Formats: sequence, C-alpha cells, structure tokens
Amino acid sequence: MKQVMRAIIAREFGPPDVLELREAAVPEPPPGCVRIRVRASSVNPVDTKIRSGMLAAIAPDPMILGGDVAGEIDALGQGCTSPFRAGDPVYACAGGLKGYPGALAEYMTVPESMIARCPLNLTWEQAAALPLVSLTAWEALERAGVREGQKVLVHGGAGGVGQAALQLAVLRGAEVHTTVSTAEKEALVRGLGAHEVIRYREETVEDYVAHHTAGQGYDVVIDTVGGDNVARCFQAARVSGVVASISTRTTADLSPLHAKGLSLHVVFMLIPLLYARGDERRAQGAALARVTGFVEEGRMRPLTDPRVFSFEQAARAHELLESGGAVGKITLTGFP
Repeated sequence: MKQVMRAIIAREFGPPDVLELREAAVPEPPPGCVRIRVRASSVNPVDTKIRSGMLAAIAPDPMILGGDVAGEIDALGQGCTSPFRAGDPVYACAGGLKGYPGALAEYMTVPESMIARCPLNLTWEQAAALPLVSLTAWEALERAGVREGQKVLVHGGAGGVGQAALQLAVLRGAEVHTTVSTAEKEALVRGLGAHEVIRYREETVEDYVAHHTAGQGYDVVIDTVGGDNVARCFQAARVSGVVASISTRTTADLSPLHAKGLSLHVVFMLIPLLYARGDERRAQGAALARVTGFVEEGRMRPLTDPRVFSFEQAARAHELLESGGAVGKITLTGFP
C-alpha cells in the first residue's frame, strides 16, 4: 500500500481557487471504520461554507472537503462487525469536517455504521449525489411526522434536498406541492412526482395557500431555502402545523409560531458525526440502505446537473454551486 495519495486540499479559507492538488498521507482506518477507495463525490453548500471560513470551526485538518462519497471498501479497521467486505461498493455522507477529512482524495475513512451499499443501477457519480440530501430530507420528514394523506409543501423542489424530500414524501403517501422558479424546474419536479407546482415568483403565499388548501394552510412545510423564506413557511403552515427547516441562519419574527401553535424543527444531518452520536449514525446508515432499495426499485432517483467535474476541477464545481446556476446536484469524478 502506498503511503501518500492525491487530494484536493484548501490551502486556507477563501474563494474557490484556494482548492489545489496536493499530496496527503493515506489514512489508516480507525477502529470501527472502513477505508474507501473514492470513485466519486458531490458538492454541498456546507463544503463551500467551510472553505470560505463561514464554518471555520468545523473545518477538517488537512482541509480535504467533500462529505458525500461513493467507492469500494479498501480496508477495515479493528473491531468492524458489519457484513461489508473489501471490494464492496458503498456510499455515505461522513466527512469533510472536523476530525473527518473528506472525499476529495483517493482514500477516505468512514465509520462503518454510516455506510450503505451503493444502488446497483447508478453510476458512481449518481450514487455520490444522494447521501447528504437524502439523509437530510429523511430526517426532516421523520421529525415532521409526514404521513399518508397529508398536504406537504416543499420549498425548492428542484434543489438538492428539495428533490429528495419531494420524492420521499410521495413515497410516504403525502400529497406533495413544491415551489420552483422556472418552467424547466417545473418540468423536472413534475417528473419526480410533485402533485402541484407553485411558481413562487408569480404567486404570493396568500394566493397559493388559498388556491391549493382552501386557505387552511399545509400540514407540513419543508424549507430548503432559508433566509427570508422561513417567514413564508410560517405563513403557509396551517394552525398546529409543522415546519422543518434545513437553513435557519436568519433573523425571523417567531410570533406566528405562537399565534398558530406551530412546531419548528431545525435539521442538520452532520450532528451525529460532529458529536459522535452512535445511535444516530447507525440510524443514518439504515436510512441510506432504505434509499438504496427505493432507487433499485425505480421509486426514487437522483437529480444531477449534467455538468460533471473531475476532482482537479473542484474549484469550478464550487463556483457553479455558489453561482446558483446548477439544476440538481453537482458531481465530481474521483482520481483515476
């Protein structure tokens, strides 16, 4: 086994061009972890926020980013008890932050409890697009208690977490409505199973709540947008409804929560990794295994941007994500 590997490392906090090709030591898998030969990854907003310094406190050392990984198991650490063996194709979201260097390298170590078998009907890049968004959406739906027969509004249904939440809510038997900005995105979300599509630039919250819910509001609102949109979520929810948000880095008037008796859940799926919460790590691995089943059954699919980057082009991938010009997840092909 060679002692060094290629990796994309941020030399400092800053714009995308701080990402550069360097050598790093090949990691040895700690007890209870596996080492993965990385074949693909994808870009998530948390990657750009760590790189820019916004989330400097959770940056890995060395600063190898990329939480999502797809590849083959290369080695198992001591004490591993899972059924996985060397050579098995797996995927996970388990790195790119403090204590866990990420996937933009030839090798990455991951807690065995957090991995699942890759869907056999996907490419490496398609598989790498799924873990973070699927697990975030899964947690949001679980905490919101989404169930059959409910009316659920997903804000940003063509985005990464939004498209996963849309599909998973449909699989739970909910009637799913979603917001989009363009006709292209409307066609995409209808193809993913959306029952109603709201062009939010053309309709006010009052308009679509009146039209689609007879003025009553939605049972559950899933927010993947954040910022000022949090207030619109409160407005769109029914009395005693539930809001689950993946982005609450904002200042908002919470009086509507009191006035309508709403419940607010804040979702950050990296918490089990950051705080070493073993039961929640295992729950994520189990949820990802369920996603594998849905994908192989043809009941769920990743939505990926047609532009695929190499690891050496990671800076360009970050630029595209930050530009807002991507439709679906941005994926990267690993080192040959």
